[in-house]
Order: sequence, then structure tokens, then C-alpha cells
Amino acid sequence: MGIPAAQVICTGDVVAYGADPAATVEIVRSAGFRVVMGNCEESLAAGAADCGCGFPAGSACERLSAAWFTHAMEELGNDALAWMAGLPRRIDLELGGYRFAVVHGSVEHINQFVFASTAVAIKGRQLDMAHYDGVISGHCGLPFTQMLGGRLWHNAGAIGMPANDGTARGWYSIVTPSHDGISIEHRAFRYDHASAAAKMRRAGLPEEYAGALETGLWPNCDVLPFKEISERGIALEEGQCLYRRESAPKLRVRSEVPHLHQLWPLGERNAVPKLDPLKFKDPKVTANGEPRAAVALKQLSTLWFNTGTLCNITCRNCYIESSPRNDRLAYLSRVEVASYLDEIERDNLKTEEIGFTGGEPFMNPELLGMLEDCLTRGFRVLVLTNAMRPMQRSKKQLLELNKRFGDRLVVRVSIDHFSAERHEEERGEGTFKPTLDGLFWLSQSGFKVAVAGRTMWGDDLQAERRGFGDLFKEYRISIDVNDPDQLVFFPEMDPHADVPEITEACWDILGKSPGDVMCSSSRMVVKRQGAKHPVVLACTLIPYDKEFELGATLEDASKAVALNHPNCAKFCVLGGGACSAPGTENVGKDSRPRKDSDVERLVENRHFIVAEPVVSSS
Repeated sequence: MGIPAAQVICTGDVVAYGADPAATVEIVRSAGFRVVMGNCEESLAAGAADCGCGFPAGSACERLSAAWFTHAMEELGNDALAWMAGLPRRIDLELGGYRFAVVHGSVEHINQFVFASTAVAIKGRQLDMAHYDGVISGHCGLPFTQMLGGRLWHNAGAIGMPANDGTARGWYSIVTPSHDGISIEHRAFRYDHASAAAKMRRAGLPEEYAGALETGLWPNCDVLPFKEISERGIALEEGQCLYRRESAPKLRVRSEVPHLHQLWPLGERNAVPKLDPLKFKDPKVTANGEPRAAVALKQLSTLWFNTGTLCNITCRNCYIESSPRNDRLAYLSRVEVASYLDEIERDNLKTEEIGFTGGEPFMNPELLGMLEDCLTRGFRVLVLTNAMRPMQRSKKQLLELNKRFGDRLVVRVSIDHFSAERHEEERGEGTFKPTLDGLFWLSQSGFKVAVAGRTMWGDDLQAERRGFGDLFKEYRISIDVNDPDQLVFFPEMDPHADVPEITEACWDILGKSPGDVMCSSSRMVVKRQGAKHPVVLACTLIPYDKEFELGATLEDASKAVALNHPNCAKFCVLGGGACSAPGTENVGKDSRPRKDSDVERLVENRHFIVAEPVVSSS
């Protein structure tokens, strides 16, 4: 293309995965390209034990990367390793009056994965550290260009690895100054991937990586955020965008989050089939005209109280959109909760458990009084919390309740993943350690505790349990990760994804009964903002749909519930989910979704099946 070698920049990891590390290094060196040190160069030059990507312990990425790393160490000579050791960790690039910091992962960490969906606050901090107009990075392997508060974040992708988009192409970019800014062309790179894959196989490298060159699909999604997982297999289109500095870069105020503007790729890229708009319209029949399944209330074993939707944090995929600003569900009062406890006693409803959810329950100023009332009346009580500052402000009162009522009070803490990166991907930067601190305090203080994780990233659940086990061991938290009562997982609830409607015939197909579904044994009380009194809902996961509002009293709410919502299928019927502690509701160990041919015909999307007998929400 006539571009001088001195104007070609490689963002690092020159030899990762492939069969020809020595020849690749020689080509890059002899060409005279400018190369940023990647974590692979850093680790190889240092004689480290692994590539330094920071893959989760026990993950498929960790296992597979060990093979190519060993191969590269055996093939590379001292001269090549010395060249790697001398590479710069950052190249400062000036182009058309703009200045960019070229790094491998991020400005702060050589192996930090920064994706298009990575939190704006994280990127903003890295841009502040760069003190330039933008950052050009590599490492994550997926190309994108964004503007954040007038500054650029650009990733060209990788020429020797597909972008997980279902095509065998690699990616690179051409960055050109123009009279009105910086032009960025994202271009696909087509090459003889079959020969590269064949060499990898002859070298005894992992088949999974060789196959990925041909299919264009990564063998696993261990490091990917949820958004990038959902885009797997959707082909990228080449494109061009223009970056123009809106104003002089400045250090942002700490509380200020820069505005994000996506420059490339554009448009919706989601591999998950969209929900058919004709589904879940009629409570009696499905879109195909079949009788819709309904669930009768056998016994009110668990009564949930939503204490209000206000929360101290904002999660990306909160089931009920809780946040510091969402008060669509108002705070319940102690008197209002007591009225439902009175109804349970008056009508001898045999309720065993009271659950409190939110929002963040400990933001409700009357929560501790509610807990005391429930425990004094002899109920088991389950509180769902993020264990952050709102809970920690109540340590003294909680210690007193635990001293008086012991095992009847269970505190379940939401930790979405054992890695800080994935937990904070969902809950926000800086949320991981405060939650662990709260859980540590609960455990050390003798509370009966549990943890709720999420399966949104498609991790192997046994590997996830091992990861949590290592985390709890490090923090001296007493939780048995193999006990589903103490460590439970629940599925992602994408409201826009397609899911089968549950008909009366589905019970036999799935080998289940209406009694396996949690609305056969539970209800939830909420108070809508501006309402005079609370109402009872059919489900903890459907707080805003008036169709699932059953009346103001528990007696009113004893009617059957039509499974006329996507969550009914995703979470309860196909996912085998239960919000209560396992054993409280009639969700047996055989509620693991069957994978026979009938179910496979019924369930078309892998995101709807969770390989756990009982999962739980918070």
C-alpha cells in the first residue's frame, strides 16, 4: 500500500497462538515496523510460566494457552527474546496535530482487556492517565473505535486471529490525518488461514485454536464481556469513521463520566434471536393458538417483600432496573409488612419463609424493624443484598439480630463472578472489594451466609465453583461452594431474546409439573410509587407488568397465574430457577432441564438453559 515501515505500528503479541514464532519475529524485525511490547513478549522475555494474559484459573483459555506458550519458548532463540525484552511498553504517536498513546492493553496495565463494552469510567481513567487525545490499544482481539468525552479509543483488532465474527478474516486499520480530523479505516485481512491452521496441527498445538482460524469463532468466551458474547458469529463489515477533537483534552471531575460515541462498528450486532412480537400476548393461548400453561398456588411457602427499587449502585442488566434514581417501587413500611404477616397468621397459610429483596433492602430505613418482626414471629428470613455500605451501616443491629435468632436469618450476597473484572462489568467499577469486605464481615461474625452468582458469561459451572472456592479461601470466607444452598447461580434474563412459550403440553415434554414453578408456592408484595397501599404480584421477576398484579391481599393473590411472560419460560420452567433457598419451594433436584430431543426442539437458544438443578435470583 506504499506505507513506509516506520509508519506501521504493531500493538503487541507478535507470536501468540501460531506455529511459526521464530519466523514471525524475524519478519517483523526485518521489516522495521514499530512494535509495542505485549504481555506475551513480556512473559516470553522474562521466562515466565505463562503468557501473562491473566486468564481465570482453571479456565479453557488458561489450559489452551499453555500449549502455544511452551511451543514458543522452545522455538525462540535468545536473540529474539532479547528483542522482545527491549520493546517499549508505550509509543507516543503524533499525527496531524493529534497525539495518541499506543499501548497493548491499557495505559495502566499491559494485560488489561479493554473491549467496546468496557465501562466508560474505566476507559476515561486510562485516557486521563495518557494525557493525550486518545489511546490506541490491542490485546482484546476485537476491533472498535469510540469517542469518549471528545477523546479517542481505537483498537485495530488482530491480523492473525479472527474477530469471533464467524469469518476467517483478520483485521487492521489505516489511520490518516485529514483537514478536518483523523480518518480511521477498519479493514479486513484475508490470508491463507488453512495453511496456518495446518501448521498449528502439525506442531501439535491445540485443535481449538487451529479450528478457530477456519471457522472465525473463538473456541470459548472466557475473557469476553456479555455484550461481546452476544455478538459472536455476527460478521463485521469494513468501514471508515472520522475522529475530530471536540475540545482540548482535560482531566475530568472524579464524578463525571464521559459521554460515549460509537464510531465503528455501527448498528445492532446480536446473535441472540429476537423475541417474536406475537408471543406472550394472550394469557389463555400462545401465538400458535395452543392452550397456555397456568400455575395454581398450592401453598404460600415463601412471601417476598420488595422493599423498594432504590439501590446504591446501577447494574447493567438488573432484572428490575434498580438504581439510585429508580423509585418506581416505593419503600414499604414496617406497618405494611406487618399487615401481611397478620394475614398469614389469621388465615393459617403455613408460610415458612419471608424474603426481602430490592433494590438494596438495607436502603429502606425500616428494614431492620421488619426483620425483627418476621424473626420474632418464627419465620425463616432471607435477605438479598450487595453487602456494601448500606448493609455495613447496620452492623450493630444485625449482630444483635443474629445473636437472638441465629440460623433463622440468612443473608445472601450477590457476587456475579469470582473475578473482579466480570463482577464489575455488571455492577460497576469499584464494587467488588466493598462487597467482599461485607461478605467477609458477615462470615467472620457468624452469620448464616450464601452467595448468588450469575451464568451470563456461559462459564463452565464447575470451573466457576472452583473459582469462587479460591476466592473464598483467599478471603477466609466460610462457604461450601459445592453446596447449592450456599453458592447458587441464576441465568441471564434478556427481555429481548426469543424463548418458547410454555403450553399445557410442555409439562410432559419437559418432565415437569406446575408445582415445580415458584409461583406455585410464592408471591411478592410491592408498593408502586404514589399508590395508597401495596399490592401482591405473582413473581419477583415481573414487578412492573400490571397483568401479574393479583390484588391487595394474599387471599386475592391465591388465584392461578398464566405463564404469559418470557421470564416464566427463561428463568422458571426452562431454567429451573427459584428465588427462595433450595428446599423451601417445591423445586426438586430433578428440575435440571432435560436435554432430550423434545426439549431441544422446544429450546432453540443455549442462553435459556442453565445446567444447575436449582438457581436463585437476587
